[in-house]
Amino acid sequence: MLLLDEPFSALDELVRDFVNMELQRICLERKATAFLVTHSIAEAVLLSDTVYVMAPRPGRIVEAVLIDLPRPRTLDMMTSPHFGSLVSRIRRLLDEGTRP
Repeated sequence: MLLLDEPFSALDELVRDFVNMELQRICLERKATAFLVTHSIAEAVLLSDTVYVMAPRPGRIVEAVLIDLPRPRTLDMMTSPHFGSLVSRIRRLLDEGTRP
């Protein structure tokens, strides 16, 4: 099991994309599980089977969004309508959680 807390946040976009694909490859090859904390919705959708959306104060899970994209994932998937709808759904959940 890999535990990752914002591991790629300091990387530029091209390097981050490469490292995301490498993480996916390693997890698939080794049948490893990765628990990734990220503020990048697109990164979460690209790498995850399930995205747990949290609400602020008190921190709690609002919803578990199943990511039903086939594996292995590709960067080209990020331009698909289904990928965009998953990102939009998670964004809406986050926006609703921050409203008073």
